[in-house]
Amino acid sequence: MAKTLELEFGTEFGKTARISVENPKEPIDEAQVKQSMEQIIASDVFFTATGKLAVAKGARVIDRNVVEYELAE
Repeated sequence: MAKTLELEFGTEFGKTARISVENPKEPIDEAQVKQSMEQIIASDVFFTATGKLAVAKGARVIDRNVVEYELAE
């Protein structure tokens, strides 16, 4: 089971940009996520093709289950 925390930002040109964090610490603290996203915006270290990160839009945890099968030859 693989979990990813996906942070969704609005950019200065009105588009959406996402940053993914693998294996996030659980339980997710919504206030801490929001604060961290605001710090990311304030640090101004990320620039996308659609401009700088401008606003925290949302966050979600994606839980993915992968089942692999070995096929004998």
